[in-house]
Amino acid sequence: MSSVYEQPAIALVAHIATALDGAVVGVALACIAVNSILNLRTTSSALKKIKASPSVTVSDLRSLLSSDDDTNSADNKLVIVRGVVEPTSAATLLSHVTNEAAVIVQRTQLCIYNQWRGFFGWNTDFMSLVARHWKEQEASSLRTVPFILVDGVKQPKCDYLTVNLDGSTHSLPLTTVYHNLQPVHASAYTFFQAFFGHEYPVGVVDEEKILPVGKEITAVGLVRLKDGNPEVMASKDLPFFLSHMSKDEMVAELDFKTRVLWWSSIVIGTFATGILGYAILRNWNRWQLWKQQKRIQQQTAIEAEAMETEAEGSGSLPEEQLCVICLLRQRRSAFLPCGHLVCCPKCAMSVEREMSPKCPVCRQMVSASVRIFDS
Repeated sequence: MSSVYEQPAIALVAHIATALDGAVVGVALACIAVNSILNLRTTSSALKKIKASPSVTVSDLRSLLSSDDDTNSADNKLVIVRGVVEPTSAATLLSHVTNEAAVIVQRTQLCIYNQWRGFFGWNTDFMSLVARHWKEQEASSLRTVPFILVDGVKQPKCDYLTVNLDGSTHSLPLTTVYHNLQPVHASAYTFFQAFFGHEYPVGVVDEEKILPVGKEITAVGLVRLKDGNPEVMASKDLPFFLSHMSKDEMVAELDFKTRVLWWSSIVIGTFATGILGYAILRNWNRWQLWKQQKRIQQQTAIEAEAMETEAEGSGSLPEEQLCVICLLRQRRSAFLPCGHLVCCPKCAMSVEREMSPKCPVCRQMVSASVRIFDS
């Protein structure tokens, strides 16, 4: 059974979408095309930067930064480093599930709520009585300890790269070690919650993700020497910071995304241009037609006023020559097809505008009126 509000809502959306001969749809597509172009510029810039960035190991990083003569460039050099995660001290975090050592532990608890249209939430729409509304409430905790990247060798780690997570909003290469959905069993209180239209829990999802010690990851960011030791920070212009992928995999992903954005911007932009061009042309012709009709109406009004002035200035006339409607102006318009000459031009026009125009004398249907001139 369809909703009683569904068809009017669809009709309203269709009317808005096709308003002004599709101009609304054209503007919406143009906005999508502009957004695609902006994303294309950002992605292309990130692709060029990652391609031009050197990919080095942790042991070669210090010599790379020291060999740079430009101090400013050395403090903000974009580098891709592949290394193994190690804590800066003996203190590490432990997974609550596997007791595995980690430097980042993220625990998430997601509560799923359901809501029925209860007794006080019912209305005349039948679909709303059985429609369910899902809601989710998420509680997340993130714990980190300072960590570094080192080469994956068993000898003492004399060369390392400090990872600075301050100000980073990038996703982290975390590994899921626990994921469990626990349904919440209904009770008598749950029945009353549903009956009165309140939310009630139906399930709880517990999840734990960690960045384990000894995992090999890639850091893409701005590297500088701080107190003689290299440190990497996230770059806001890049979509990656810490990742599972290598440089080649990042380049391949960004290249594919660039191609998709390029063709989508061309296709959507073409459609937007065509629709907007059609809408502009149709509305321009419509405006020109409106101007022409308005000009004709003004000209007709001026001619009628001139005829009225002429008739009023012709002096006193015999009663048999006056209009049978207004009794002020001379009879000069004959009705067709009856041919009765009984009205002035102004009153004849008024008769023609009626829903069922009829001759005032014979009551025959009037199709038009003709101006009669004296020879």
